[in-house]
Amino acid sequence: MSDKIALATWPTPMEPMPRLAAALGLRQDDLWIKRDDLTGLGGGGNKTRKLEWTVGAALATGADTLVTTGATQSNHARLTAAAGARLGLDVVLVFPGTPDSVANGSGNLVLDSLLGARVFWAGDSDPGSMADVAADVCRQLSRDGARPYLIPFGGSSPLGAQGYVEGGEELRAQLPDVEHVVVAVGSGGTMAGLIGALGEERILGIHCGAVADPAVTVADLANALTHRSINPDSLRIRMDQVGGGYGALNEPVLEAMKTAAATEGIVLDPIYSGRAMAGLIAAIQDGDIRRGRRTVFLHTGGLPGLFGHTETVHRSVTTLQSYKPV
Repeated sequence: MSDKIALATWPTPMEPMPRLAAALGLRQDDLWIKRDDLTGLGGGGNKTRKLEWTVGAALATGADTLVTTGATQSNHARLTAAAGARLGLDVVLVFPGTPDSVANGSGNLVLDSLLGARVFWAGDSDPGSMADVAADVCRQLSRDGARPYLIPFGGSSPLGAQGYVEGGEELRAQLPDVEHVVVAVGSGGTMAGLIGALGEERILGIHCGAVADPAVTVADLANALTHRSINPDSLRIRMDQVGGGYGALNEPVLEAMKTAAATEGIVLDPIYSGRAMAGLIAAIQDGDIRRGRRTVFLHTGGLPGLFGHTETVHRSVTTLQSYKPV
């Protein structure tokens, strides 16, 4: 446990969202937002909590290079690059596809470059084999004289999830009577850590399409973290916001993004936090979250990814063009 390093200033803010609560039919003091988009490092985001543990472990082994995987707009990859820059470590990001296959070289990809990371393009490798490709990259780096350390997809391992045990304890100290915590589920470590701190009954995960079976993924991480035997079927995970797939923009998500922005000035991304907000709205509509119950929305960050999501940018610009000057 002593290998953890500091990469941000804690605690992140806990803020009320009275206008959004009223718009959704809740009491004004029912809905709060935990601002883990404001962690500071590299544009902010939830992955910083995990990286404090995984990068700390890397340094403890004497590593001089961090290697990790993700989609081309990966927030975890961007923050790994930022952590490496802060600590003087090389960073290699293993992405699927080729440079020519990236439709929009903006968003997180721009920041990856600014932060000094190198990208290894894995071509047509199956997404399930990316960890094997990354392991091959580590072996090549070792042959070249580097000392690489492989951080798993999304930073989600029992060690990385420890960051959100701390995050959950921090949240509870700020709002002791919290009954629901709504969070995006990508690689699973954030939800698993929150379960470790707050129990599975309080955590509502919103599946974003990043893994094939989110309940099993989260339960496996939570069990390794807590040394319990949590049944995946006992987890509260909504599966109804994935729509056309991980990278697709779905209408309920766009509407949720617009509602959060228009009522509270909170900007969400279309893959993770936007889906989580759409899931929160759906949970209120079907009665899973009710008026008078203290609820926290965990903002996991991801704003740079919005500008790398072509469909969201296009549809937002189209909306702006329909406005008439006053």
